[in-house]
Amino acid sequence: MLKKTALATLIAAASTVPLAQAADYQIDTEGQHAFVQFKISHLGYSYILGDFKSFDGSFQYDPESPADSQVDVTVDVDSLETNHAERNKHILSSDFLNASEFPQATFHATAFDVDESGDEAEMTGDLTIHGVTRSVAFDVDHIGGGEDPWGGYRQGFEATTSLDLADFDIDMSQFAEPMHSVELYIVLEGIRQ
Repeated sequence: MLKKTALATLIAAASTVPLAQAADYQIDTEGQHAFVQFKISHLGYSYILGDFKSFDGSFQYDPESPADSQVDVTVDVDSLETNHAERNKHILSSDFLNASEFPQATFHATAFDVDESGDEAEMTGDLTIHGVTRSVAFDVDHIGGGEDPWGGYRQGFEATTSLDLADFDIDMSQFAEPMHSVELYIVLEGIRQ
């Protein structure tokens, strides 16, 4: 009888312990807490660095089950900035990104392959640029998470990948080989909702 009572008490106690769940995070794009940057060769002699000033998105993350994470990001393509007005205009033209016809780029994660530490992962997802969707893999690092000074709770990640622009129907054939690909560097800091 004592064993049955102890077992019943243990089961009841276990049922009151909340299970870990993925929390929803809104990406904090203000104050440079999140950003989407790129780096591309300039004629094989130097680099052009730039970013997209306007984007939005969210992610789900559970530190107990990081492989179940989700990410969705939408970027306003015409918010591109390379610190050179004429170059911005050219990159946004029909010669390259054609922002008037394809005003947004999107990413939707489809899988996470997480290492044993849970801090590094390969994130695979559908990336749409220039009206073309391709499966792309990002290397992801968990930067950290915890309470902020304003009573909120945050998680932060960084992700990198390299894209072959021809895969997105952006013709770079008239340029030197190093200009055929672009590196993306993304930081997402999210506020738990």
